[in-house]
Amino acid sequence: MEKHKRIGFALGPIVFISLLLFDFGIEADKAKVLAVASWMIIWWVLEVFPIYITAMLPMVFFPSLGVMSIKDTFMPYASPIVFLFLGGFLIALAMEERKLHQRIAYGLIRLTGTKPKGILMGFMAATALVAMWISNTATAVMMLPIGISVIALVNDQSADEKLNKRFALLLMLGIAYAANIGGTMTLIGTPPNLVFAGFYFEETGIDFSFARWMMIGIPVGLTLLVLGYLFMTKLIYPISNKPIKGAVELFEKRWKSLGKIDRAEKLVLMVFGLTVFCWIMLEPINQWLGGKVLSNTVIAMGGGLLMFFIPVNLKKSEFILHWESTVRLPWGIIILFGGGLTMAAGLESAGIIDDIAQWVSGILLPEPTVLVISLTLLSIFLTEVMSNVALVTVLLPVIFRIATQTDVDPLILTIPVTFAASCAFMMPISTPPNAIVYSSGKITISQMLRAGVWMNLVAAIVIVVITMVLL
Repeated sequence: MEKHKRIGFALGPIVFISLLLFDFGIEADKAKVLAVASWMIIWWVLEVFPIYITAMLPMVFFPSLGVMSIKDTFMPYASPIVFLFLGGFLIALAMEERKLHQRIAYGLIRLTGTKPKGILMGFMAATALVAMWISNTATAVMMLPIGISVIALVNDQSADEKLNKRFALLLMLGIAYAANIGGTMTLIGTPPNLVFAGFYFEETGIDFSFARWMMIGIPVGLTLLVLGYLFMTKLIYPISNKPIKGAVELFEKRWKSLGKIDRAEKLVLMVFGLTVFCWIMLEPINQWLGGKVLSNTVIAMGGGLLMFFIPVNLKKSEFILHWESTVRLPWGIIILFGGGLTMAAGLESAGIIDDIAQWVSGILLPEPTVLVISLTLLSIFLTEVMSNVALVTVLLPVIFRIATQTDVDPLILTIPVTFAASCAFMMPISTPPNAIVYSSGKITISQMLRAGVWMNLVAAIVIVVITMVLL
């Protein structure tokens, strides 16, 4: 165990016990909640254990310390948004199982030509498109070997060592950054978006619609993708644009290796298309049905279940998806989400969120633009050193309360912060796609840091401007 983890391993319980045993001038009820929350946050930030394990601490300590009843403690772990996660994961799993995501990626890359900038553009577009619907980690894992093949091809065809290294660097950065950006565009694209949807539902009792998120997410994501591509290829790491011999043949070979689209892929595409259509047209469909029949969660679970129910070959009992495949689902994210909701409920019931919100409100000007800029920058740089899910789990309840106290629409503050939490571009440890491309050996920390600082600043400007205009 690394040194910082060993320190955190001891520090979490020490802070917990200290807050319970010693009088720091804090009310007893608040001290109990702060004790558990401090332990969780210390272990989250220092990643002593996988953050999913840490998220289970409230299950034990909230009921035993009398913070919340057993029922109230465990209810958030079965929130409707948890099952929106699950349904979305099942649909993504079916796409991966039947390799539909690879067909989408190769299909896009084939269209971008044989020049370095065109290839980079194709990789970024394909990565972002796939990351909108399946996890950015899985997308980066899928795109990395394709990128390595192209880099090897360039090295074989070109004797210009500087060009080869620069192209490899840009391709690796492009995959990581596009995977992060693509996840911001849809409600199921990355866990922080769903954490936001969960808190919004808890606060208002209203589902944040899939279409409404995309109306903001797609402009933000596309703008970031285009600006990121331009900044990297023209300002940060400029590159020549001579055609690469053999690129077309390589992509054609990879495309043909997939064969013709088979029945299973067509069925996955059909269910996926139906699910997305229902998400986008949710309100018109409910109006037509005469009531709130469907919700984001019902549609997600419906799409997920159809993957089990629709046969590919009924005689052979082959369906699109089988239960055995679900061992690959990220079950930990579901527990993490429930733990975050429970912790937020405990902090709110003890009045701690109100206290923090008042303190932050006293520091920052109540002007909405100042609040949005300050909180977006806070989120975008904090996410470099801690999990984006943990970050929004801690921040969003506080920001909802700040919005209430400053009489600002909560969406104007919470949506930019949620976007910013997924825009970690500076460090390999900041997000799994960054770590995945760093593991290729084609990029150094200093190179990622140089590009990432600029990308963070660009992202902050884009997020603030577009969300302020649209909201």
